[in-house]
Amino acid sequence: MTKKTFLILYNIRSAYNVGAIFRTADAVGISKIYLVGVTPCPADKFGRVNSQIAKTALGAEKTVAWEYKKTIAPLMAKLKKDGAQVVALEQDEEAIDYRKLKPKGDWALILGEETKGLSKAILSQSDSIVEIPMKGKKESLNVSVAAGVALFQIIGNKI
Repeated sequence: MTKKTFLILYNIRSAYNVGAIFRTADAVGISKIYLVGVTPCPADKFGRVNSQIAKTALGAEKTVAWEYKKTIAPLMAKLKKDGAQVVALEQDEEAIDYRKLKPKGDWALILGEETKGLSKAILSQSDSIVEIPMKGKKESLNVSVAAGVALFQIIGNKI
């Protein structure tokens, strides 16, 4: 049975970031992207295309499965019930270096809102928290860049 990898984009406001993440998701073989809360979708309920996502995704929004969810808690619970490990990418006292994460089965990576990140409630419901160590003066990376760094490290060498 093939291991499945999911992305959860929680309240990511920039359609350009969403499109860039779709492109990376295609490159590493993500099974499905869940777009949650205010995260924009590649197309609305009437089928109208989001041109900003399309511009940066370059067609990946058509090749990577996606689904919109209004709230995150039921999604996390369902993924866990189905046996997936739920991992948050966030700077936190409980976080481990992302290079140490070795998922054994199905797993999901949660990426949070650009300026606020993920709430303590989401972090406490996650099976683990990983972070990308920062050596410079800036405290964080752009969410789409962080997604690429983490995904290629965690699963990229298995492509």
